[in-house]
Amino acid sequence: MELTEVFGRLGAGLGIGLLVGLQREYAKREGDEEMFAGSRTFSLLGLAGGLAAYGSELLGSPWIFVAALLVAGGFVALAYQAGIQEGEIGQTTELAAIVVFLTGGLAFAGDLVVAAAAGVATMTLLAIKPQTRMIASRIDSEDIYATVKFAVLAALILPLLPTETYGPSPWNATSPFNVGLMVVFISGLSFIGYVLIQAVGARRGTGLTGLLGGLVSSTAVTISMSERSQNSSGLERPLALALLLAWTIMFVRVIIEVAAVNFELLSEIWFPMAVGAVSGLAVALFLYFRRGTADAGEETGTFSNPFRLRPAIEFGLIYGVVLVVAKAASEWLGEAGVYASAVISGIADVDAITLSLAELSRGDGPVEDATAGAAIALAAATNTLVKGGIVMAVASRALKKVVLPALALIIGLLLGSALLI
Repeated sequence: MELTEVFGRLGAGLGIGLLVGLQREYAKREGDEEMFAGSRTFSLLGLAGGLAAYGSELLGSPWIFVAALLVAGGFVALAYQAGIQEGEIGQTTELAAIVVFLTGGLAFAGDLVVAAAAGVATMTLLAIKPQTRMIASRIDSEDIYATVKFAVLAALILPLLPTETYGPSPWNATSPFNVGLMVVFISGLSFIGYVLIQAVGARRGTGLTGLLGGLVSSTAVTISMSERSQNSSGLERPLALALLLAWTIMFVRVIIEVAAVNFELLSEIWFPMAVGAVSGLAVALFLYFRRGTADAGEETGTFSNPFRLRPAIEFGLIYGVVLVVAKAASEWLGEAGVYASAVISGIADVDAITLSLAELSRGDGPVEDATAGAAIALAAATNTLVKGGIVMAVASRALKKVVLPALALIIGLLLGSALLI
């Protein structure tokens, strides 16, 4: 190994330790917690891990690294013991020190990407202590049970589902494993949005709530903001901002879903979806920079944990039915049948038809990419119209006046861009 490469790898370990140490120094300065190690100690630990790995390579024995790790662990244990005697029982900094030592060894071994990722993850976990505590204070037993159910479904039940299809066409449109995979995928997207809302809180503003709430359910955001407008005179623009951001996220969700299931179809749908998202975002920015759009400083809506067993099963059934119906419509009625199924499905949910058409157009599937792309755009437009209908039926007159022009703009540009494909 060239000397410059040795220095580079050792420097990477030292740099990772320095970054983690700087975060610990900042936490100590802010009075977050007491700790035995700062930027210099963590830097030396990262360098020590690299030197231990270097020594093991030179002498051809892994026991050099093991011995060095034991020595470093001994110093950390002594520091922890001293902290206990002073009433400090936290182990975060001590465990971070061990991780930094190991990342130094990984960096020298040549796994620079893994070492850097471990260092960044460590620094992030140390930095988000207030957010993790905030989430912990907001979750309840229902959240815990819902999370456990999601984990069981994703890690235990999904791998056991059969991967083969059953029956003649169109009943063989999907397999139980594929249905379960889509349930986990959609539930995971919604779960991420829910965690983010729990982390930042709904008090951070209507705009942020709409943005994150769109990951959970843009329809739920629409209903919540529309109902709130009845008793929130003068807040029609912030509430409209939340609505539009949630609708924008729906278009982004469609792009993510198509990319995950059938990346080749992305070339057919990215343009209309991007047009829908950009048009919604443009109107949202216009409302944001207009006077009177400051946050109300109040809760703008609540979101329950999106993963519950019954809705998850219902989505799986809807997805499977839509997949079979879309395939049957394609085989029996051609393009017209696909478009009809897209409109009908889009009234209730855009995720199921998006995933179904992405699956049916994959490879040598029965639906052409161009037809699937246009149908997905039609389903997205239908779903947006339905949410616009909710606003027209539930919201205050002031909110309707703000949302209606934006709705017409989004639908017009979305359908127009779909026709250009």
